[in-house]
Amino acid sequence: MRQILVTAGLPYANGPIHLGHLVEYIQTDIWVRFQKLRGNHCIYICGDDTHGTAIMISAREQGVSETEFIGQIHDQHQADFKAFDIQFDNYGSTHCLENQELCEEIWGAMLTADLVKKQDVQQLYDPQAETFLADRFVRGTCPVCGISNQYGDSCDNGHTYSPTELVDPVSTLSGTAPEVRSAEHLFIELEKLHDFLEEWTQNEGHLQLEIANYLRGHFLNKPLRDWDISRPAPYFGFEIPGHPGHYWYVWFDAPIGYIASTRQWCARHDENFDDWWKNDACEIHHFIGKDIAYFHTLFWPGMLKTAGFTLPTKVHIHGFLTVGGEKMSKSKGTFIRASTYLKHLDPAYLRYYYASKLSAKVDDIDLNLEEFVQKVNADLVGKVVNLASRAAKFVHATGLATSYPEDGGLFNYAAAEGQAIAEAYEKGDIAQAMRRILALADRANPYVEEKRPWELNKDSDRKHELQEVCTVALNLFRQLAIYLSPVLPQLADACSDLLGEPVEHWEQAQRPLIGTPVQKFKHMIQRIQPQQVQAMIEESREDEPQPQTASTPSDDSQPLLDEPLAAEITIDDFAKVDLRVARVLNAESIPEARKLLKLTLGLGADEQRTVFAGIKAAYDPETLVGRLVVCVANLAPRKMKFGTSEGMVVAAGPGKEEVFLLSPDSGAQPGQRVH
Repeated sequence: MRQILVTAGLPYANGPIHLGHLVEYIQTDIWVRFQKLRGNHCIYICGDDTHGTAIMISAREQGVSETEFIGQIHDQHQADFKAFDIQFDNYGSTHCLENQELCEEIWGAMLTADLVKKQDVQQLYDPQAETFLADRFVRGTCPVCGISNQYGDSCDNGHTYSPTELVDPVSTLSGTAPEVRSAEHLFIELEKLHDFLEEWTQNEGHLQLEIANYLRGHFLNKPLRDWDISRPAPYFGFEIPGHPGHYWYVWFDAPIGYIASTRQWCARHDENFDDWWKNDACEIHHFIGKDIAYFHTLFWPGMLKTAGFTLPTKVHIHGFLTVGGEKMSKSKGTFIRASTYLKHLDPAYLRYYYASKLSAKVDDIDLNLEEFVQKVNADLVGKVVNLASRAAKFVHATGLATSYPEDGGLFNYAAAEGQAIAEAYEKGDIAQAMRRILALADRANPYVEEKRPWELNKDSDRKHELQEVCTVALNLFRQLAIYLSPVLPQLADACSDLLGEPVEHWEQAQRPLIGTPVQKFKHMIQRIQPQQVQAMIEESREDEPQPQTASTPSDDSQPLLDEPLAAEITIDDFAKVDLRVARVLNAESIPEARKLLKLTLGLGADEQRTVFAGIKAAYDPETLVGRLVVCVANLAPRKMKFGTSEGMVVAAGPGKEEVFLLSPDSGAQPGQRVH
């Protein structure tokens, strides 16, 4: 029996859970349920991330204290998770005594290891409020695109910058213009852990290959930057011992929350805490989104190593959720809260749909609502539950046969498939597990169609044959319910109620159930009606404010001076260049190349191009996957040091960090020609 501790990223206590969040928590819950079904000692640990300036602002807006605010959010989060059958063994909060004590323990270890240094940083200061301003306590005009009334770290158009770069900054505390002053911050010298982090990230399968390669190509190929882990008051969090007015940055104490939540669970269950976090025999698995991979794969292992805690066995990283191929949108009604979904649809639908999309790779997941309806209705209602609904009513009076009938090898085949299905679950390729399970349903349903129990029921002389046919059908359904139970626990419960044996362990699928009563069949999963989905979208639809534009755009003439217009050409000359819309299927860094990224472009159907693009300084590879670009599709292949480039992507800018890929508007499709 394995001992496994599993965590999901701590949701920020600043708002409700939405469908994007649920990808991670459902994925993790499925993996944990599978481990428990296999008989492993596995616990699922999570909690709210509760510190930072955003919490302070939200609490102030609602006229409550930060503690009261995060308490309300905590209750809301737990209710949403419970409704989606997400079963935590402990759901805590980073704002707790256990977390504060552990922060101090790990901080002390870092001081002892000589990893902490002090450094002055330029920061905005409000002389009226007499305080330095954290990012969210200052607003101004974006220095990149010119939109007004933006926070001090990023704008609505996605540009990032330092608060000191804001144009016309204003303190949200006093409404006055802040000053730039020097402030002392505390830093972790991460470079001192470089050798350890390089070894840990690149060996033993701790990370998916694409993440390991990304870290090697972007961070570990040069000295690691010092990590700023302190924030001045005002700040909602834990004050750093020995440094009055300085607080640990939220990303210091947030992951320590995993350990604190475990300590709470141990106290409730009389478990030895050291058996979980100071025991190399205990597996620790983190499930997180790709947006926080940096913190979990460099800072976090460094903290654990320094303080003598167990290092993660694996960090499982997933992509983002899109809806209909686009970012979730309030104006389109696709930014859907968990609570809104629950008013209209069964949580089992979403659990199954996500399961059918989740791979072991860092891939984004698209929620196509038309496919969502079709898949649930066809797979769960039409193939899985249909097996039980068409057989159970005919043996309600007699129960199952006392010996398992001949079925042409169907049960034994499904039993043998259990190993491959388990392997898919184990490696996190849940979509593959779903495909294998549904393939079993596709083998089972023709048996029922051929035997036609509804016809057998009309002939009183064939009652024994009817019982045997239904015994086979219900046992094949039971196998499916066992294999699907990590994804659909309510279906497993319904199967248990119907056949009188609880679904408790994986090996139950290896032996048929015989001679037991069959209860009256009750509906297990209802068909989705399209109007239910539409009602959910309409309830979620909000008027989305449009980003403000600079009042008087003033385009600089320098780019045209730097690169004057080329010589005039004819339309025939232009027609020779075949520009096509393409989708970036894969992007990877080339460690030996200073400028190049290797892109795999899809032009529709099976047509692909490998393109080496000089955009390394401007783009992280993982941000490009799934994006639409414009490529020169008929350029003669060019042999390069690292391979053959089969085209070009179209971009603007002078080069280096200032390269801007051109993208078509939404609605364009790969393969379309640019005219």
